[in-house]
Formats: sequence, C-alpha cells, structure tokens
Amino acid sequence: MVGTYSAERAVDSFRSSTNRWLLGSFTGWLTLLSCVIGVGLVIIAVRWLQNMASAYEITDQRLIVKRGLVMKSIDEIELYRIKDVRVDFSLVNQIADIGTITITSTDRTTGHTQFVLRDVPAARERREGIRKLVDRARRLRGVRELDVDADDDFR
Repeated sequence: MVGTYSAERAVDSFRSSTNRWLLGSFTGWLTLLSCVIGVGLVIIAVRWLQNMASAYEITDQRLIVKRGLVMKSIDEIELYRIKDVRVDFSLVNQIADIGTITITSTDRTTGHTQFVLRDVPAARERREGIRKLVDRARRLRGVRELDVDADDDFR
C-alpha cells in the first residue's frame, strides 16, 4: 500500500458452525428429532453445504466474504464504513457459544442494508474484535462519522 497505511494483515477467519447450530438452537434440536423419520438428515446436509459455501475473513482493514462452492464470489466490506455491529443470541445459543452478528454499513457490498452472519462461533468476542478494528480503521483513515437527523441538525 502507498502512504501512511501499513500492509494489511489477517486477524480472524471463520465459518458458520453447523454443529453448534444443531446443539445451540431450537431449530437445530427439531432437526435432530426429525432425523428419526429421515427428513432431518437432508436438512442437516443442506445446512452444512450452506455453511461450507460461505467463509469470512477479517483483516485489519476489511471484512472479506467468500461465497460459493462451484461458482465463487468474494465481497469486501471496508471496516471504516461499518456503522454498527450487533450480536443476538438466545439462551440456547449462549450454551453452544454461537450468535448472529448483524453489521450495518454504508459499503456497497451491503447495499446500505444490514449484513447478517448466522451461527457464528464466539460471536460476542468476534463482535468486540470487529468494533475495535472499525475504530482503528477510522483513526488510520481520518474518518469521522456524522449523523444527520430529519431536521438536518448535526449531532
């Protein structure tokens, strides 16, 4: 890279967890119960393929989203463009240490909507790590967030 930016470094990489989804969600429990009649195995196989088709990598500058098994695509969300990172988890999710991370961003990858990462292992720790990296990326780029309300008053 040119200028004051350092070389980009990988911080974390992960996939959604099928095993933790099975044990850590009500839907997963119902799927395990439906294995008795054979339907559950199909659901588990589909869920596993979906999780294998998506991988996430966090660098000190971007969240990289890799999708696809045969036809692959790679999207990137610049960390300095992330406005909010939220984690949601149920009581059962807490036992399995998984959660859903929702990212609100102004990056074109998200289409100015929320980007959802489901069944993320160690979601609370990953959310905190992303938040710290977002703050660091903004400082390095000299970016400040400015909110404007409906009356065009600056906050």
